[in-house]
Amino acid sequence: MGQAGWKGLCLSLFDYKTEKYVIAKNKKVGLLYRLLQLSILLYLVVWVFVVKKSYQDVDTSLQSAVVTKVKGVAYTNTSELGERLWDVADYVIPPQGDNVFVVITNLIVTTNQRQGTCAEYEGVPDGLCSQDHDCHAGETVIAGNGVKTGRCLRVGNSTRGTCEIFAWCPVETQSMPMEPLLKEAEDFTIYIKNFIRFPKFNFSKANVKEDTNYLKSCRFSPKNLYCPIFRLGSVIRWAGSDFQDIAMKGGVIAINIEWDCDLDKAASECNPRYYFSRLDNNHVKSVSSGYNFRFARYFRDSAGAEFRTLIKAYGIRFDVIVNGKAGKFSIIPTIINVGSGVALMGAGAFFCDLVLIYIIKKREFYRDKKYEEVSRSLNPAQQRGARPGRRPCCWRNEGSCLSRPAPPMSGEARTGQGREGSALETEAEVAQPGQPEEELLEEQPQALPNRSHWKGNCSVCSQFPELARSGLLKNVEVNAEQLQNLRTVET
Repeated sequence: MGQAGWKGLCLSLFDYKTEKYVIAKNKKVGLLYRLLQLSILLYLVVWVFVVKKSYQDVDTSLQSAVVTKVKGVAYTNTSELGERLWDVADYVIPPQGDNVFVVITNLIVTTNQRQGTCAEYEGVPDGLCSQDHDCHAGETVIAGNGVKTGRCLRVGNSTRGTCEIFAWCPVETQSMPMEPLLKEAEDFTIYIKNFIRFPKFNFSKANVKEDTNYLKSCRFSPKNLYCPIFRLGSVIRWAGSDFQDIAMKGGVIAINIEWDCDLDKAASECNPRYYFSRLDNNHVKSVSSGYNFRFARYFRDSAGAEFRTLIKAYGIRFDVIVNGKAGKFSIIPTIINVGSGVALMGAGAFFCDLVLIYIIKKREFYRDKKYEEVSRSLNPAQQRGARPGRRPCCWRNEGSCLSRPAPPMSGEARTGQGREGSALETEAEVAQPGQPEEELLEEQPQALPNRSHWKGNCSVCSQFPELARSGLLKNVEVNAEQLQNLRTVET
């Protein structure tokens, strides 16, 4: 590539090309285009910016800490335990006050268990037997309470019995109370203190009002969001369950604390919201419903022998779940979402183009108007947009500018051509068929530029006054006979 080629390439880098737009007077497509624009604009303004607040930078890495306390006492009087007062240390597990805790509401108590041999519980399938060889010594009873000793214990003349096991005897009692043991737990209170922090914006807050006197007497309600002291029965009711029903077999309750903070507003506008739901499958009576666990309390008698009290506890498990997000204005997501909206506008225009040139009845007409075909065989004047049937303004030293070759002239005419060549040729080019000679002479321009100053590109129209140029362009057809007569008269 030569120097001129490289120069042209470098200069072309600074060219600007714009699109050609075609205005289609089609009401249906125009209405479709406006509807698409309106829909995209509403989506961008209402959904993206108002509802989703996509102009904000969002922090979802919430840091949270939960502290819980339960308060309340209950009195019971049973044959297994006698009279007993239950306080927080007895019915709350674990005692540390974590975000997961259990409040015991019902018990099955087996007292004075000691390690020894006894018969397996009859309800355990792997513990049933009819002969001693059904009980393999040293084998653990599946879903049972101990290890088989190798003996089959039968009651009376029965042919069926249970294997003897080494375990804590007697085995666990299976009798279920008729009503919850701690039915007073409905009036217990739960205090949930939650600290949160959004590290991206260095924003911290808590869900409790630091006023001791206020906390001693307040209870949670939609108007008291910063008094996180909940009545246990109210929490169960808000979760859609009945306390007496869930207290019998236990259950799992979720307490959701949600922080949705708009940090473009004041910090006081960032408030917690609470949601309550039951997580265990309470709609179907099966092993998956309810909640229970076992624990034991160990003692030693005067002789030093160890024994224990086994407790199968049914209770309500509370899971405190904290989540949230914080948002604050940022220019980057704003630009991204505005750019997405502009791109959608372009997609709407593209869809309307498809409808216009491929679907509607007049698609071929609009397609021809939208896509202009240019052929290399066109002359320069037509490539520059000249109208068909109109010749460009052209002045040459030679007579080749005429659209048709001039007819042969007489000797006198040729003789006079040297004197008046320039003016006569000009007059011949602007003459109209049938126009009188006097009018032709009157319409001649007073002075024409010298031929020596005419450009070689065949265009000197810009050198003429506007009125003269319009007259010359108006009279472009030449009558050969008038030309010959005119030159003869002048000679």
